[in-house]
Amino acid sequence: MDHTPRRGDSFGRSSRTSRTAHLLEGRRPMSGPFRVRRTLAASFLVPALGLAGCSLASSSGKSHDGPLTIGFVNGGSTKFHTCLREAVEDAARNNLARILTADSHQDAARERSNVQDMIKRGVDVIILQTVNTQALQRDIAEAKSAGVPVFLTSVEADPDDILGAVVVDLKAVGKLDADWIGDDASGRDAEVGVIAGAPGPASDLLVDGFTEALPPTARVVDNRPGMFDAATAQRAAAAMIRAHPGLDYAFVANEEMAFAARKAFDAAGAHVRIVTVNGTDEALAALKDGRFAATVSNSAADTGALAVKNVISLMRHEKTEQIDHTPIRLITKENADTAPLYCPSRR
Repeated sequence: MDHTPRRGDSFGRSSRTSRTAHLLEGRRPMSGPFRVRRTLAASFLVPALGLAGCSLASSSGKSHDGPLTIGFVNGGSTKFHTCLREAVEDAARNNLARILTADSHQDAARERSNVQDMIKRGVDVIILQTVNTQALQRDIAEAKSAGVPVFLTSVEADPDDILGAVVVDLKAVGKLDADWIGDDASGRDAEVGVIAGAPGPASDLLVDGFTEALPPTARVVDNRPGMFDAATAQRAAAAMIRAHPGLDYAFVANEEMAFAARKAFDAAGAHVRIVTVNGTDEALAALKDGRFAATVSNSAADTGALAVKNVISLMRHEKTEQIDHTPIRLITKENADTAPLYCPSRR
């Protein structure tokens, strides 16, 4: 998942592995009825922040009178990052908060500069989609020393150091795709290939969740890194199908790579069923025409709206989850029309 930061370098894609696994295991995927292509933003409105007599307080005890000023430091400009920014902007404005944004362009030095700039501009809180987890602790420490709390998207850190976070349960995401293969194979022997992301905790958790949930009759015969890059993934898929011409299924760690893998499999005349991750509009179309068999939605729109909603609640010392989770859902051809919006609907 390309939106999750890589270890030492980006579901998108990472966090401290042991803590993430401990906090995320046992989290149930989102279930229940969905309205057609609904977004969570409308349900995330909170009382207006500028009402007379309303005072805000951060975890540091700093008082805030009037509208909250939120600084959003984004990690890049991929589809995920763009949708995340739009969701944060929309949710902030819907709640009468002032929003300032900056793009780090996948550069750790620029991220630090953006954090410093937000501090100088007097923001009350920073929402951070980090570029890499090695730089993250430094940026958190710098903001903390200035009395500005930090809220994270996609990754988490020591709860004592941050205001909160919205993360994706990557093991649960992988499990949903594996469960679909188990149901589709119905006890038959099946060969499965894996096209992972970049080496690091994010891809590892996603792939582990997938492989651990496969039934005994579904055997992983090949596992190659796609590096969250379409060209790399296409080469990996081409090599995979040459080595295993009888491949039945492929798990691909994000949809951009999955489209590239589809091209390689089609070029080889192989009818490999692909399961993947994200839930973009392009992927929903691919589910409907058969290019993909399943995907797991983890909406950028939901992540951004939930982040703003929780930031406001935490700054007001209202009861809410400090470490919260983006809802996830298995999407197939049958329920594609009711999938959550991946990106905010802007008219």
